[in-house]
Amino acid sequence: MRNLITLSVAVALSAAASPAQAETHISDYAGVSYGTGPGNCSSYLMFVEITVSGNDVRGVFQQTDRTKRHFKATRDASGAFKTQAVVGGGGRMNVSGTLRPDGGDVLFEGYCRFETRLAKRQE
Repeated sequence: MRNLITLSVAVALSAAASPAQAETHISDYAGVSYGTGPGNCSSYLMFVEITVSGNDVRGVFQQTDRTKRHFKATRDASGAFKTQAVVGGGGRMNVSGTLRPDGGDVLFEGYCRFETRLAKRQE
């Protein structure tokens, strides 16, 4: 059931891309996942959107009922990237991932772990 919800939300995020966005970005990716780890992590839902221009990676992520956060990174020749993102209370999350022409993966590690499979949005 959780996988069906995750897939449904990812499809909805992909459908929300406007034509203007497709014209200004080279690649867009989106995904959603539940957290794993201690406490309430398994009930936390994280939404992720990533835009790529050349080797520049820009991401926006938001846990349900929390503030949107951002990260920037540079991907290497294999599509891999790694950085940190500032979260509430001055904390940080390690962000790493790999982007491919057909999709990708991103991992957020900090207070919880969010492994998110990314779908490439249609341009």
